[in-house]
Amino acid sequence: MNALIKSATIVDSKSDFHNETVDILIEKGRISKISKRIANPNKYREIKLENLHVSQGWFDSSVSFGEPGYEERETISNGLKTAAKSGFTSAVLNANSNPVIDSYADITFVKSKATDNVVNLYPIGALTRSSSGKDLAELYDMKNAGAVAFYDYQQPISNPNLMKIALQYASNFDGLVCSFPQESKISGLGVANEHINSTKLGLKGNPALAEELQVARDLFLLEYTEGKLHIPTISTAKSVELIRAAKAKKLNVSCSVAIHNLVFTDDVLQSFDTNFKVLPPLRTQKDCEALIEGLKDGTIDMVTSDHNPIDIEDKKIEFDFAKYGTIGLESAFGALQNIFTTKKVIALLTQGKTRFGIEAHTITEGAKADLSLFNPDVIYTFNTSHILSKSKNSAFLNTNLKGQVYGVISNNKISLK
Repeated sequence: MNALIKSATIVDSKSDFHNETVDILIEKGRISKISKRIANPNKYREIKLENLHVSQGWFDSSVSFGEPGYEERETISNGLKTAAKSGFTSAVLNANSNPVIDSYADITFVKSKATDNVVNLYPIGALTRSSSGKDLAELYDMKNAGAVAFYDYQQPISNPNLMKIALQYASNFDGLVCSFPQESKISGLGVANEHINSTKLGLKGNPALAEELQVARDLFLLEYTEGKLHIPTISTAKSVELIRAAKAKKLNVSCSVAIHNLVFTDDVLQSFDTNFKVLPPLRTQKDCEALIEGLKDGTIDMVTSDHNPIDIEDKKIEFDFAKYGTIGLESAFGALQNIFTTKKVIALLTQGKTRFGIEAHTITEGAKADLSLFNPDVIYTFNTSHILSKSKNSAFLNTNLKGQVYGVISNNKISLK
């Protein structure tokens, strides 16, 4: 693949061309030249787009595509197409399919479905067999097959000894163990943040305490085992404090936050819109502010769309019975731009790769072309026409977003809208 990108502003703090508007020549999938003006005698495809900005390819540490078993929600093929059109060149796939991805063969299957794609798909293997929380899955075999981490998606590990053993065992091969931050006996049947709104609306409460107890427990286990832990999608101010203190003690811990938990509070539940039924639940303004501060000071390592397609039959029902989840790939960039500067947004969307053992590619001559293309200044109202996923369960419908994604260049391929 050969192409010439014209008049693009580079947003990459690690590049010598950061903040410069330049031409970028790509030959055979690699950046061969960056300069103020580059001629095109070979008549390569020229990419000229309004207010074009280019960054390192974006990364999402938590996406769900359904396949195998839930293809009515989403397929791997369309999920990867959605990721590309949303600006992502790398995505980590959760194991919450049917059957659950918990063996060498399952990891191999998922990787084969993503072969020769513009987006790099990195599968997570289930931490326990069938994500049942009882017995460890084949962690080492899955690591050898290409699993980048081990996680029972949104399924808490209630047995602390099992988590201890997982951390100890995985440390033998530098495996990354993920633990969903929820104490199930405390959260019970709660479907919304336990606070004023849940009481007003008559919804069963899931208290912040349920998350914080689990985070505290896992951090104690991590300190004891000296393992490697990732805590996905934290949602409370106290969780940020606990992880900040753990990092000060040099524990090997990382964490993420879902973008919708930065944007929305439980005030939106007054409409009983099940697109806002997510796990962990939407919390309070105080929590949102603490999460944003955690991203600013580096306590929280990465953001995620926590993209989770759910079919209409499981969303257009009573709030108590609807499934948890919102799609988020298509709205991720625009939602973050409502909170942070473009420079910070790009930093958030590109950091986190190394935690999962994924190589990052700086925009420099000789490097692999792994690029996201976008216009940071377009303001629009997000609606169903912007949704590329098979399922349409977006919490961001009818929300004003800022920033238009043009597409990506990666793996010697171009995918533009």
